[in-house]
Amino acid sequence: MATYGLYSHIQSNRRRSIALLIALFLLVYVLVYAGALVGEALTVNADLNTLMQRAGNDLISAAPFATIGTVLWVVIAYFFHQSMIDAVTGAREVTRREEPRLYNLLENLCISRGITMPKLKIMDAEALNAFATGMNQRQYSITVTSGLLGRLDDAEIESVLGHELTHIRNGDVRMMVVAVIIAGVVSFVAELVFRLWFWNGFSFRGSHSDDRRGGGAGLAILIAVGLLILAYVLSFFIRLALSRSREFLADAGSVELTKNPDAMILALRKIESRGELPGATSAVMEMCVDNPRQGFGELFDTHPSVESRVAALVKYAGGHDPGPRRPAHRPTRPMRRAPANRCRRGHGMNRRPARRRNCPQAQQAQARPRTAHGARRPVRQLRDLPARSRVRHPNHHPDRGGRIAAGADDCRARLARLIKRIN
Repeated sequence: MATYGLYSHIQSNRRRSIALLIALFLLVYVLVYAGALVGEALTVNADLNTLMQRAGNDLISAAPFATIGTVLWVVIAYFFHQSMIDAVTGAREVTRREEPRLYNLLENLCISRGITMPKLKIMDAEALNAFATGMNQRQYSITVTSGLLGRLDDAEIESVLGHELTHIRNGDVRMMVVAVIIAGVVSFVAELVFRLWFWNGFSFRGSHSDDRRGGGAGLAILIAVGLLILAYVLSFFIRLALSRSREFLADAGSVELTKNPDAMILALRKIESRGELPGATSAVMEMCVDNPRQGFGELFDTHPSVESRVAALVKYAGGHDPGPRRPAHRPTRPMRRAPANRCRRGHGMNRRPARRRNCPQAQQAQARPRTAHGARRPVRQLRDLPARSRVRHPNHHPDRGGRIAAGADDCRARLARLIKRIN
């Protein structure tokens, strides 16, 4: 079914996300089946079909326990995931008195849309990034780095806050936390099996025994290992699909809140390749505005590239792209050395002569007085000039300079007569 408009895209994306989350949950049962298959291969002497049937029966028996264990894992993370994230990132909660600028920007956005204001936290880091976490209204929080506050202006910070508020409004934060938890279960079990296999020298005890009647144990173990690899890879790609599809909608939601697509584009350009959080896990980086950790091209990136996001904003929101930002610290260009027969400021060229003591040409040029029109007068002609012409200002007209000199002599004579009369 085709989708039209922002909100229909949000609903369609939410349905796809729920389907992906169910598929991620089913991977837990794939792991259980793989474990049961390995257990039957190590304990029962039978062919491959018998081992797979017995593993299926074990899956049916163990499914309730696997479901309860996964739900219990999600419940524990429901209450403690925020404290774990804060412990990893070192973020602290701030109030209006501590950060009035940031607090007012977030409060204005929440009031304009009738959204419950989430908690506001700051992470002390030079990186430019932000992320939202939480599972319900009481737990939602937005974390901003101190580097982002120092490098972005109010309009750009407001667009970043609008981006994270859109994640909260659309339920992306809750969906991503649950996805990370379930994918963490799959990854934990898969890595545990692979580590045990590695410690055993890539072989299981008794898997190559000659008393296997059906000879299907080795093949069953290979199938179980293949299922483990499949579950691990699928969990990774499902997390990528959940994260990538939501960034475009969050950018569009930010423009809807702020009515300023240019600010969102400028914020993305400034954050680009400057958002690496020190000590943050991959699960935390997946929830950020931008994840600079890249894979092979864009195949394993958790976020779409900044170029594609900016192109979408320019195409659909009418924004203007200023292009990638230059690095903050540009290397200084090497100073060009002047020729040996010239001073550093270019004496002999069409430039102003330098006033340097070690440049004889510049000293000689400075010693020459100027004419009434600013040109240099040769020294040999200065001796032939009257005394009154020598003291006139170079920018004054000759007649005006003479009148000023005559007026000064007259004033001095009057002042001398006045002093004599007083005495």
